[in-house]
Parts: sequence; structure tokens; C-alpha cells
Amino acid sequence: MKIAVIALGKIGLPLAVQFASKGHDVVGVDVNAATVAMINASEVPFPGEAQLDVKLADVVGRGHLRATTDYADAVPGADAVVIVVPLVVDDDAVPDFGWMDDATRSLAAHLTPGTLVIYETTLPVGITRTRWKPMLEADTDMVEGRDFHLVFSPERVFSGRIFADLRKYPKLVGALSADGAARAVEFYEAVLDFDERTDLARPNGVWDLGSAEAAEMAKLAETTYRDVNIGLANQFAQYAATAGIDIYQVIEACNSQPFSHIHQPGIAVGGHCIPVYPRLYLWNDPAATVVRAAREANAGMPDYAISLLEGAHGPLHGQRVVVLGAAYRGGVKETAFSGVFGAVSALEERGADVLVHDPLYTDDELARYGWSPYRLGDNVDAAVVQTDHSEYSALSPSDLPGIRTFLDGRRVSRAEAWPGVSYRVIGVPGT
Repeated sequence: MKIAVIALGKIGLPLAVQFASKGHDVVGVDVNAATVAMINASEVPFPGEAQLDVKLADVVGRGHLRATTDYADAVPGADAVVIVVPLVVDDDAVPDFGWMDDATRSLAAHLTPGTLVIYETTLPVGITRTRWKPMLEADTDMVEGRDFHLVFSPERVFSGRIFADLRKYPKLVGALSADGAARAVEFYEAVLDFDERTDLARPNGVWDLGSAEAAEMAKLAETTYRDVNIGLANQFAQYAATAGIDIYQVIEACNSQPFSHIHQPGIAVGGHCIPVYPRLYLWNDPAATVVRAAREANAGMPDYAISLLEGAHGPLHGQRVVVLGAAYRGGVKETAFSGVFGAVSALEERGADVLVHDPLYTDDELARYGWSPYRLGDNVDAAVVQTDHSEYSALSPSDLPGIRTFLDGRRVSRAEAWPGVSYRVIGVPGT
């Protein structure tokens, strides 16, 4: 097959590489000329994705993948076009479809009959049918279901382990017609491999959910479940600390039977997915009070964590406090909706002298966010672990000279590692 992949970011590029690894001819489109040049030179434009460097070099070297900024070079004659353009959202996760609209219109200008068009970007329910279908039909004078087929298939992968996740989880598809669904199933069976899963009700592989709306909701539902679960865990943790209970012992006990799957509490819920997709669900279903309450509870965790620090340390005004971790998740160089923003804001509101450290970022990169960079070995009064980077599990007081209080917002360390220091963990009293 000839396949076009629109947007070569942290999801799109690994997808393009996966498709090319199966022997198909893939052309990736990206608006960033520097990204395109790096890919064509077999250079990975972002760090942290397992096996991507080796796999990219292989498929580029064999001539199965190339990149371009020109839709006219990639789209005409393609058997399938997969779109992974980011959906921009504001602080309240109200969607701005500007980038996706632009990409859709650029695609439409070069779409040829017979093409399977697949959106993998997470969407509110109904957008594939009510926005992309009429836009493509109007701009092409073609009819969906006759001249081209339109499908939604959510990405279900985790940055850093995308190739493993593509094999591990069923690929969900939802089309606007039966023929489109059949084409989508055939396509993904030709570009993906699947691990055997004896724990599933049906064989691992491509699962047709019957409609684009069902596939759209499946992505929102599985992510919203995680946000609601974490919100519940965070509220359990707050109560447990006041009642003299170690919440982690409680969670371990509860999860020892198969009907309980309580997640872990923590200082923040960040990333492109968990803080965003519940609000996209609320965009469709504003009466979902459980979803709204959980999102509000999680959004308030950075301020709650800093209040714990203040309670253990005393007034923070004029104190040098370092936030350890700018990234939203350990090992991933990405700050999307990271708890660092809320933690820094809460500290500044209390008058602290705030510094930020992250092993994945240079001082200049941190400074561009408006933060004062911190280097291990400099004096501080207190520290807050915001990101579960593996490097932070090995820290000790000698790395943070002068420290009096250490708030472990991700439970990466232990009290014994901090002799003479007030050590605090969310959900554990008196640590």
C-alpha cells in the first residue's frame, strides 16, 4: 500500500515507522521543515521513544519511509491517509479545531477517489461525522461511503513504549459505513501485529465498534475512567492523612481482590490525555457531575501538596524551594498540563523563592518557561518532587544542601533516605 501519515509528532512518527516496517510505502507530512529534514536523515526529532532510532533508520534506509512538507507529494493516490494532527485545547480543555481544520482542508485539496481516511487524534463524540465528513465532502465534491471512506480509530499508546503498545492492545475502529469499517479492519491488519492475549473476551486484533461515535467515546471513556479513579484515590489520601491512616497500605489491601483497582494518589495529573479528555467528554455531556468533580479534585492537587509542605516546613515566604521535575511524567520530555505549573504558582503565592530542576531539560530550556533553574548541590530550604524521574529516587540530603523539608509528591523515595529532614508523602500521616 501507499500510505500517508499527516503530522509526524510523538505519535505520528512511530505510527509511520510501524506502517513502513511492514513493507508499505509511507510518506509522512509535517509542517515543520526541520522535523522533515531530520526524519529524512534518519534522525529522531524527539527523545525517549524506545526502538524508534533503530526502526527509523531501517525503514528510511530501505526506502519505505520519507517525509515532506507538501500534501501534494503525499496524498494523491494514497490507499490510506492517517491523520494525527494535535487537537488544541485551552486551559478549560475547550477544543480549538484550527490545526485539524487546516490539515483536513489541505488533505481535501489533494484527496483522490478510493482513499481510506482515518483520524487517530482523540475527538469529542460526533466530530468525525458532523465536522470532518461535511468538510471533506464540500471541499472535494466527493461523497463519503462512495468515493472515499472515513474512519475514526483512537491511538491507545503510551509515549516511550509505543511499539510495544501497538502490539499489546486491540486496535479500535469505527466507521461511517459498513464498507468503510471493512476497509479499516483490512488496513490495520496489514500494518500492525498483535500479541496473543488470553485475558480478553475475544482475540486481540482489530475490533470494529460499529460506529465512529462508539470509537470516539471508547477513547474518552477509558481515559476519563483513569482521571476519575485518580481523583478518588487523591480524596482517599487526603482523608487518610487526617485519620492517621497510610493510604498506600489501604490501596494495596483493597486491590488484593479482583473487584478493586484503585490507582495511586499524587501531586498532579498531567500530560496530553488524562487532564484533557475528561473535559472533552464534558463538552459532550456537561451533566456528568462525577467526571467534573474528579477533574476539579485532580486540578487542585498541586496546591494541596504545597499546603502539606507549608504545614511541615512552616511559612514559605522567602524560602528557597526547588520543584523537582518539569515534565508531566518520568522519563518523558514534555510539560503538557504538567503539575509543575500549579506547584510553582502555589509556591509563588506563598512568597517562596522558587527554582525548578529537571534532568531532561537544560537551564536555558527551563529559563524559557520563566523559571529559575536549579542545580543539584546548591543550597535550598525545601524540595517538592513533582515528576517521578528515576534520578530522583537516589537523591539524599547531600544533593540538596541545607534542606529541612522534603515533600515526595510521587512517592519515589522513603523517609529513611532523609535523616534529619521532615519527609512528607501525600496520603501518609506524620512521615
